[in-house]
Amino acid sequence: MSTREANQRADPPTPRRGRSEPNTSRDGKWKTFPRVPNLLLYLPSGMFYGRVKVGGKIVRQSLATDVFTTARLRLADFLIDHRSRVRRSVTGTFGEARLSYEAYLNADHALKETSKNYRHNCIKALLRTWPDLDVSPPEKITEADCRAWASRFAAEYDEQFFNNTLGTLRRILELAGLGRDDNPAFKVKRLGVKAKELKLPEPAQFDALLREIETAGARQSQHCADLVRFLAFSGCRISEARNVNWSDVDLARQEIRVQTGKRSKTSGASPVRFVPVIPPMRELLERLKAVNPPQEARVCTVGECEKSLTRACKLLGISRITHHDLRHLFATRCIEAGVDIPTVSRWLGHLDGGALAMRIYGHLRSQHSHEMARKVCF
Repeated sequence: MSTREANQRADPPTPRRGRSEPNTSRDGKWKTFPRVPNLLLYLPSGMFYGRVKVGGKIVRQSLATDVFTTARLRLADFLIDHRSRVRRSVTGTFGEARLSYEAYLNADHALKETSKNYRHNCIKALLRTWPDLDVSPPEKITEADCRAWASRFAAEYDEQFFNNTLGTLRRILELAGLGRDDNPAFKVKRLGVKAKELKLPEPAQFDALLREIETAGARQSQHCADLVRFLAFSGCRISEARNVNWSDVDLARQEIRVQTGKRSKTSGASPVRFVPVIPPMRELLERLKAVNPPQEARVCTVGECEKSLTRACKLLGISRITHHDLRHLFATRCIEAGVDIPTVSRWLGHLDGGALAMRIYGHLRSQHSHEMARKVCF
């Protein structure tokens, strides 16, 4: 053993002038270091210990080293680990903590209104499936209570909504004063979210779907069919399609200016993107421009067509599709036509260079590649 290492093990370096000297306990077993609070040296063994007060109780634990410099490093981890377990005061009811969470939610300037509404919906579903939760004291809520609620909730809602509602429950209990170790909601595991299997209509089925919606006999039937066309021909989200005005349409440059609907307020990315006008979209826009009066600002007269889509799919006996599935339909048709995935991703407004689109539509590129390979001959 070197002289330097032997000195480190025997005792910490002699303090410089002006520093406080180590103190020894009355029984001669412990040495403390005023310059390094919470650090102890047990003299009979030469091992260092950490000491901290947690919840009014003194916790003393070996740092498993007799080297002063190593003990100082391990002491920091010891303090972080034990101080994080300090339980804050828990008062009031769950309902009071919930109101605090809702106030915090509403005051978050960086959170979009749609995200705030989603969290409020999580709270409503939570209270509906756990009727006496609001009047329960947080410290009285047990792991068994949380598991019983989770069983009921998971049977009624999908995995994604379950996970987000569980996260909301955890956050409210945290605001009530329960640390992570004492929070029973953290004992409930999140559910795995399975990727949705895309069951999109074939071209002939899509044409039949449009005819079924147009001839439904309702006052807005034609407008609903046109909205379906617009979503399928542009890849817009429904929230984006509602905000497309005629001033955003440039038929001369063959593009539509779209306000990106899923952009975070904290993001520095461009709030708009440009979607090309494909031939079917051009036919739709020219017809709508001829029919709609000039003072109409919005391209699409109606803002949703979910019920019309559901009814038409049921009558035709095909898998039900939603507004968002029409966005998938646009991406699928583009890739099948030979458009590369990074370009399609840019049209959809993704900012990851095509990583998400590759995960969703990657199998289409493989199918297209196999079809092209069959055309190669010698």
